[in-house]
Amino acid sequence: MPVLLLILACALWAVSFPVIKALELEQSARLGPLPDGFLAVWLQTARFSLAALIMLPVLIHRRPTRSEIIQGAWLALWGGLGMALQAWGLPKTEASTSAFLTQAYCVILPLIACVRTRSAPSLRVIVATVMVLAGGAILAGVNPQTLKIGDGELATLAAAFIFTFQILTLENPKYEGNRGLVVTFAMSAWIAVLFLPLSLVLAPAPEMVIAAGASWPAFALILALALLCSVGAYGLMNSWQPRVSSTEAGLIYTTEPLFTAIFVMFLPVMLGRMVGHPYPNESLTRSLIYGGSLILAANVLMQWKRPPHPPAIAPAP
Repeated sequence: MPVLLLILACALWAVSFPVIKALELEQSARLGPLPDGFLAVWLQTARFSLAALIMLPVLIHRRPTRSEIIQGAWLALWGGLGMALQAWGLPKTEASTSAFLTQAYCVILPLIACVRTRSAPSLRVIVATVMVLAGGAILAGVNPQTLKIGDGELATLAAAFIFTFQILTLENPKYEGNRGLVVTFAMSAWIAVLFLPLSLVLAPAPEMVIAAGASWPAFALILALALLCSVGAYGLMNSWQPRVSSTEAGLIYTTEPLFTAIFVMFLPVMLGRMVGHPYPNESLTRSLIYGGSLILAANVLMQWKRPPHPPAIAPAP
């Protein structure tokens, strides 16, 4: 059950790519040129503020504990820094290269596990990791001859490294018993608090923080991100990831690019009509078939005839 729910979280998170692209098209046409990085920072403030408001009813009978607030703060720190670095590095490299390099955490996590346990990774983990990397490279269309390490690539690798600590925070026994939805609320509130000052600093004028979302298409897209990707995906991840190992979770999360590749075959045109700007669909390619098959096979390998293992953290009541 945890594996299936984490895969569902990846599917929900994958919706963010076409939705954010459509939002960028709408805002660029409506607002004109804006300072570099403003919309990326503003988006985190808007979507996670709205996510926190949506989850307020959760707190009526579930007041956050000190441990849940602290864990939410750490998740916000790692997630916020990772997303900021990823957004900063994306314009400086190819999107396909960024997608491939972001999967570096599926290599980093087994290495950290080996250091902590002072043991070598199992053959199953090694084979699955190699399959994921190969599948991600095929899916993203990365050519080893054109892959270079510049500022954008370094920023993306740094983001992947930071996302690793977000995954490890959920595995920390220190937070055993924390409730996933309450932690997600705390994380969302902390991200909003962290990014609001940055939005105000980068905005050409303070009123632009309101104007950026002041159209029904923009609000609808932000609401979709808040519901599906922030509340939905993070709620599932924060609730169910502690029940599997961090290494296994890292491999499961690599299914996200596969879902993204599927969604961009039909969502862009629908979203383009919504915002009033052309946004063509992508087509089914051999890269999607071959790369996606390798990623799926790697995750099947990790689960195939696997004996039950104790969760990283026991389920909360």
